[in-house]
Amino acid sequence: MLSVILSFKRLLKGLYHGIKEPQFLSILTTVALIVLSGTLFYSRYEGWPKIDAFYFAVVSLIPTGVDTDLVPSTTGTKLFTVLYLIIGTGLMFALLVNLGRAIIKEDKPRRYKLRKEVNNKPSAPKILRVKQNK
Repeated sequence: MLSVILSFKRLLKGLYHGIKEPQFLSILTTVALIVLSGTLFYSRYEGWPKIDAFYFAVVSLIPTGVDTDLVPSTTGTKLFTVLYLIIGTGLMFALLVNLGRAIIKEDKPRRYKLRKEVNNKPSAPKILRVKQNK
């Protein structure tokens, strides 16, 4: 459980640092608008409750393999879903890549500090190698 809490804390720090970058912010905004449009579309044309439509809109963009038991029923909503997934999956991938970069960038100063502390410690004596005559 502790590892989940620490990972969630690291995720929030990555989001905090990622939002400061214009590219990350624009991708995040675009993904939010796409999820909103999917939620509104599915709730209106499929008649799903808004929470189910939101769940389907988010889960379908993340490669989790979760079975939602929600399936578009008409030809129009199936075509919308195809376009939604083509556009949304690429944007979600870009968002996750940028989030990963923000997390790594946020971790670098701490890792550099740890490395510096390790490098400043006196090293163990070197073992002298004896040359052998051939």
